[in-house]
Amino acid sequence: MYRQGDILLVPVPEESAPTTLRPEPRDARGRMVLAYGEATGHAHAIAGPGTLSQGFLHLPEGGRLVHEEHAAIVLPKGWYRVVRQREYVPGSYQVVAD
Repeated sequence: MYRQGDILLVPVPEESAPTTLRPEPRDARGRMVLAYGEATGHAHAIAGPGTLSQGFLHLPEGGRLVHEEHAAIVLPKGWYRVVRQREYVPGSYQVVAD
């Protein structure tokens, strides 16, 4: 597992990955953005080859997870489940704001 701030990447076997992908669009800089920081506008992002779809990330050649306020994380090639950290607020859960 790999954690960077409020993002957790959990490696999954290829057979557990979705068979149909609808790639999410990349940002203006060509990055796959896993999460934007609501307060700062910074982003947990990956540049380079890969696909982000339906909460799954496929990196056929590996990649680097970067964020302006965290150390970069080198990721081996493979499939990952993208999990956003949540927190309890009275009556419900919400995604943590970075």
